[in-house]
Amino acid sequence: MSAEITVSKEDYLKAIIEAESEGHEVIPALLAQWLHVSPPAVTNAVKRLRQDGYIDAHRGDTLKLTQKGRDAAHRTALRHHLVERMLTEVFGMEWHQVHAEAERLEHAISPAFEAKLIEKLGQSGDCPHGNGVLPLTPAQMKKRGLQALSEAPEGTDYVVASLYERDARLLEFLHQIGIGPRVPVRVLQRNYDETVVVQTPDGPVTVGKSAAGRVWVRPKPASEPRRPKIK
Repeated sequence: MSAEITVSKEDYLKAIIEAESEGHEVIPALLAQWLHVSPPAVTNAVKRLRQDGYIDAHRGDTLKLTQKGRDAAHRTALRHHLVERMLTEVFGMEWHQVHAEAERLEHAISPAFEAKLIEKLGQSGDCPHGNGVLPLTPAQMKKRGLQALSEAPEGTDYVVASLYERDARLLEFLHQIGIGPRVPVRVLQRNYDETVVVQTPDGPVTVGKSAAGRVWVRPKPASEPRRPKIK
């Protein structure tokens, strides 16, 4: 971690750049919700970030990163991405556990170790949840040919391509019901209450709209090899 920026500042800046990437207008109330801190704590943090030149001071309630702030936020997001990949690709850690672990380790990565991780893993690969360094908006997901499971029609075979990773409880829930990265799925039934019945390798499960909307799938190619169940 750079001597000129604290862990707390890194958390705020990364939250801002991630929220922007998801298409949100970033205001203090959103940061309080995302970071699970009080509104007064956000007010004080934003004041310091503005004073230090990380946030534009002339934007009213909407928080916009300066180039300095954007560079710092992207460095933290990249370290998080590299740590997630290291934990799964090198150490074999389960996909649904690595996000929380990377949240802790991302601040301890030195520039030298970061360079080694980039040398070993590269910067272009997806994380264990199927995401790049920064999340994509729904529109960008659709341009990549992906579809939210909540909107997928009945009777088509899909493969899970991307999962929303900021919600640890969601990841644990999806793991428990057998929905995970690269898992083949099929929507068996769309219900009046907006739940969907999904066929997984472990059997059918019912998924609510909120959770299904954070699972992105791609059509399963006819030649897609059958994969073992994710434990």
